[in-house]
Amino acid sequence: MGIQDIIEGKKQWRAHMARVKALPPDYQIVYKEMQRYLFKVGPISLSDGSLLPGIVDFFEEGIASGKGVLELIGADVAAFCDDLVSDSPTYADVYQASIRSEPGDEK
Repeated sequence: MGIQDIIEGKKQWRAHMARVKALPPDYQIVYKEMQRYLFKVGPISLSDGSLLPGIVDFFEEGIASGKGVLELIGADVAAFCDDLVSDSPTYADVYQASIRSEPGDEK
């Protein structure tokens, strides 16, 4: 990864966060909770950069249709996030697989 990639990544992240800040306050709160949860759960696909912007797209569509954030995702933010990444391996899955293997096994 070169310097230009890092700079471009920062530009994209700042543009993404500007979109988040443009959301209504209740959507921002839920987004930040989702982001915090997803960073803890650690889906490996989170680093490809499409999941979080996809959530913002989904929220913007909900706003345009006049729905509240809890109407879109339900009352359980963690369950909604788990459903989003249910088919994605997480870092926890990788760790669990590594401790289940026999000592000395090649990975």
